[in-house]
Amino acid sequence: MHNYADLILWVYIVLLFVGGLVGYLKAGSKISLIMSASFAAILILCSKGMIFQRSAADLVLVILLVFFAVRLTKSKKFMPNGMMAVLTLAALLLRHLNF
Repeated sequence: MHNYADLILWVYIVLLFVGGLVGYLKAGSKISLIMSASFAAILILCSKGMIFQRSAADLVLVILLVFFAVRLTKSKKFMPNGMMAVLTLAALLLRHLNF
């Protein structure tokens, strides 16, 4: 199970970082780049078991889900916060499905 859960997490990490990079390139948002890189790094360390237990990644994903959901309700625009909320929820759920 860990291999599949780790793969899902790594795909999410890449999407999270790319999203922050796009935010920086399109809107000049340095905070998007910094925060996406920071959370990606935390998730990488969780995945490797270097700073927390592997399950701590789920807590980080829940925090990100709440963040993106709050931003979506404030902006009422699906992109980028709605998309990231959907991706975060999908990653969280897929990590716990047994295939």
